[in-house]
Amino acid sequence: MITVAAPIGNVIDALSRLPGIGPKTAARLAFYLLRAPEDQVLALAEAIRELKELTVFCQRCFNIADSNPCAICSSEERDGALICVVEEPSDVLAIERTREFHGLYHVLHGAISPVDGVGPEQLKVAELLARLQGGGVREVLIATNPNLEGEATAMYLARLIGPLGIRVTRLAHGLPVGGDLEYADEVTLSRALTGRHEMR
Repeated sequence: MITVAAPIGNVIDALSRLPGIGPKTAARLAFYLLRAPEDQVLALAEAIRELKELTVFCQRCFNIADSNPCAICSSEERDGALICVVEEPSDVLAIERTREFHGLYHVLHGAISPVDGVGPEQLKVAELLARLQGGGVREVLIATNPNLEGEATAMYLARLIGPLGIRVTRLAHGLPVGGDLEYADEVTLSRALTGRHEMR
């Protein structure tokens, strides 16, 4: 068994608990931090502390924020009649990077997955319906992931929202830019064909 100084071992143990970081990567990061300038390491420690102390969930959209309501929900430049439903806060960040969506969001904090024991009750579905029944929403864009759980969640939400008289749309699926047709799976290619549009 290899012995390392306790402070380094503690950092390696802590880093290896993070998703996607194994023991070797954790050790590499720990030794990098040991050699890094002190101000860089202290800035990282402070950023992690602030992450836990200064972030909250927006009580309207349930995105991670530093104020309540969040900057997106309180912005007068956003279209409040258009709500994009996503699974996780990281999905909001991905959509915002496109600079194409100008509505509001609703974060479910997961997707329906009976295998994992996740039903609608564990998600922010009731809160979404309460927002919609408040009126003023003309369209709900469902942007759940294109996998089994995401599709099940999208269909469930569409069935709930449809009777409210609100337009329900789904994020388009298809071929990735730069991809080759021969490598596309049947489901992706089928959706790309179904969702084809006129060229202008």
